[in-house]
Amino acid sequence: MNQFVVPQFIDVEDKILGPITVRQFVIMLVAGLLDFIFYKLLDFGLFLIIAIPFTLAAGVIAFIKINGQGFHLFLLNFLQTMRKPATRVWNKVLGSGAIKEKMEAPPPPPPPPTPKKEFVGRSKLSELSLLVNTGGRYVPEE
Repeated sequence: MNQFVVPQFIDVEDKILGPITVRQFVIMLVAGLLDFIFYKLLDFGLFLIIAIPFTLAAGVIAFIKINGQGFHLFLLNFLQTMRKPATRVWNKVLGSGAIKEKMEAPPPPPPPPTPKKEFVGRSKLSELSLLVNTGGRYVPEE
């Protein structure tokens, strides 16, 4: 029988430089390259105005985790929830929502009356056990 190695910890990202993962490294590398392009193309004052918030946003996306998931996933989930909320509210009066007019709900039926339980004595209990043991062939005397 063949033995296969089952991967463990598949949700943990590989670390390449100390505690920095590949995703974090690539995000910061792209942010650094764009900062360099901004430095070469723009005036220094405008460069600072654009590069500082851009680099801070890249750092937040790369390093911040919310509820154990990366900030980019949190941001995508947040935007998706804002675009299309998943909260469903059931209106008891309208039912499924397909009916637009107001429906009158009938009053609930009254509960059935509870029958009085009679006391089962020792002789009655022996008759019932005999009835069950004979499969219903025994007819008790009344």
